[in-house]
Order: sequence, then structure tokens, then C-alpha cells
Amino acid sequence: MTAVTLVLTNCTTYDALPLPKSASLASSLSELHSSDGAVPARLKVADVAILALNNNPDLRATRAQHGLAQAQILQAGIPPNPSLTGALLPLAAGPGTVTAYNVGISYNFKSLLTLSNRRRSAEAAAGQIDAQILWQEWQTVGQARLLAVDLIQVDRSYRLVVEARDVLSKRVARAREAVASGNATFATLAPDVTALQALQVQAADLARLQLQRCHQLNALLGLMPDVVVPLADRPELPPYDGAAALANLPDIVRRRPDLVALEFGYASQDEKVRATIVAQFPNLIIGITGGSDNSEVRNLGPQISLELPLFDRNQGNIAIERATRQKLHDEYAARLAATDAQVRAMVSEITLLTTQLNIAERDAVAIRRAGAAATTEFDDGNLDERSYIDLITARVAKEVEILTLQQSLLDQQVAIATLLGAGMKPLRMSQSGEVVP
Repeated sequence: MTAVTLVLTNCTTYDALPLPKSASLASSLSELHSSDGAVPARLKVADVAILALNNNPDLRATRAQHGLAQAQILQAGIPPNPSLTGALLPLAAGPGTVTAYNVGISYNFKSLLTLSNRRRSAEAAAGQIDAQILWQEWQTVGQARLLAVDLIQVDRSYRLVVEARDVLSKRVARAREAVASGNATFATLAPDVTALQALQVQAADLARLQLQRCHQLNALLGLMPDVVVPLADRPELPPYDGAAALANLPDIVRRRPDLVALEFGYASQDEKVRATIVAQFPNLIIGITGGSDNSEVRNLGPQISLELPLFDRNQGNIAIERATRQKLHDEYAARLAATDAQVRAMVSEITLLTTQLNIAERDAVAIRRAGAAATTEFDDGNLDERSYIDLITARVAKEVEILTLQQSLLDQQVAIATLLGAGMKPLRMSQSGEVVP
């Protein structure tokens, strides 16, 4: 009775965990969790990244994997239980006089040989999960930065296009009045209408794109889709240094969580290979058994059971685990090579974008000057309608081109910062199977 009570008191009881009945999305910025306390009135790119890190619903679900990994470590470190056998054999016929019985306890010692390997494999697997969680956090931060940069830059382009559209709209209204009064012809009105329609289409496309990105950012932050996220007027990013980016490449295996995760995965698999090699040892069950027959003759003694490895020497499992380890080895090498090539390609692309942006900004000086002069010349009657419209649309096109190049350049800088872990501390694997900054 005491043994039964002891077993029952050590059993885990059931705890209910009901599923939510409604979406847990914040209805305002004030409901979001911020590392600095209050959420700023206008969010910089860094502020958006911090809010995404603290409030992204997918990250909350991903972080729950840490607890699962720790539970797997616990399970891997628990040795197997011994086996207890027994039988009660009442007398059915014959010369016997009492009920026979037998009791035995035994233990499979082979399972103890691989216990340390299984535990180390589970610890490395837990480290892999932690590194994968950190990598997803990096990607979430990078996505938040990209969305913030794109929203700010496209908003600047949208305001520029709307400003030009409003100017042309007034011009078209006056031109239509002139046509109606007989002071102008439809040929004079046509260039204005064509340019206005093009700007209206461009403004509508930008507005639609902005709305989509706003919804994406809200989803990333765990906000309701209709919540307005006020952003700064200019995107602020850390200064870019291409030479430093290339110089950091040799250290990338300690900075990139996905590479650290693959390293953990390889270490976990290597322990599995070791475990399967140790598991070649045949099953060895040692115990003690005793009992009494129907004539009340009692006996007690050791019991040994040894498997004969004539056919199955675990060679199949060894081949499987070695092939899996080779696969992980090749995946790590491929990811490292792809990362190196990707960073070098981005450095080259950023150099090209910087050159194109410098040329566009140099050309824009003359176009801005011509656009300012065109308004004066047109009002004085020294410039025809067609030339005036061409100069205005050319200025708007050049300004939008510059903003687009700036956006592409900033996007690349965000991407390369995410790849290299700019501003992040190096990572390493600990002996206990955790990611250590």
C-alpha cells in the first residue's frame, strides 16, 4: 500500500489549457509592449523593430518551442525503468498441495550505454531550437525595418505625386474654362489631361501599395488592420560600410543564428551516430527471480538474457544516422557558401545603386532649376503649354526616381545588416546546449 501511495504522489496531474475564442490583436499602439516603456509619438525604424520583436504573434508561438526542447532534454536524461514480472499459479491437478508463484526483477543495461549520447544529442537539439528562434527574431526585425523604410519612402513619393497632381488639376480646370469660353482649343487641353491622368494613376497605385504595407506592418506588430502607425519623416539607419561588411564575413559563422542552428543540428546528429555505434552492443538483461512450485519447493537466483547479434548488428541504423549527418554537413557548407556569395553580391549592388543615386541627384539639380523657371516663363507667356507640362512631369519623374533609388539602397542596407547581424554580439554553443551571446 505504501508503494502504491508513493507512486501516485509522484504522478503528474492534468491541467486544462483552453484555446482562445477570439483574436488577441491590439486596438491601439498604447497596448503594445515596448522595451522603453511608452511608445513614441512618431516611430523611427529602430522603434518599429523593437515593437515587432516584443509583440509579433508568430514570435510568441515560436518561443514556446524552447520549453518543448527543455522537456526533451529532461526526457533524454531519464534512465529506463527496471522490469518487474510475476505470476500466480493455483493448483489445478496433481500431487501438489499449495499455490505456486514466481517473482522477478530485471534491467536492460544496454540502454544505459547510450544514455549520455542521447542526453547530449537532446541538449544540442535544444540549442538548435534556441538558435532558430533567434534567427526568426532577426528575420522579423529585418522585415519590420524593411516595411518601415518602404512606408516612409513611398509616402514621400506619394506626397510628391499628389502635389504635382494638384498643380496640374488646377491647370486643367483653368484650361477647361478657357476652352469653354473659346479662348483655347482641345489641342491645348490634351497634354494637361494626359499628364493629369498619368499622375492620378500613379497616385492611386502608390496609395494602394501603401495600404497593403500598412496592413503587413500592423500584422507584424500584432495590431488591428485599421490602426494608424505614425512613422518618422525620414528613415534613419546605421551608416553603411561595405569594407567592414566584407571584413566581417569570416566571423559570420558566429554571428548568424541560422548557421549556429545548423551547427547545433550537426552536433546533435553526431551524437546520434555515436549512440548507434554504441548500440551495436547486444541487449543484456540481468535480474533476479525466485518463487515456489505447487509442492512448496522454493528457489531464488540470478537471470541473464543476452541477445546474439548474428544478423542485426545495428548496421542499418548506423548507415541511416551517418547519411543524415553527411546531409547536415553538406547543408551547412551550402548555407555558408550561399551567405558569403549573397553578402558579396549585395555589397556590389549597393555600390551600383549608390553610383546611380549620385548621378540621379546630380541630374536633378538642373531639372529642378528648369522646373522652377518653367512656371515663371509659362505665367509670363514665354513658354507653351506642352513644354511646361513636359518640364513639370520630368521634374516629378526625376524626384520619384531618386526616392525609389534611395528606397532600394536602404532596403539593401537593411538586408545586409540582417545577414551579417550588424550590431549583434557573436554567438557560440555552450556545453549545456544553449546559445550563448
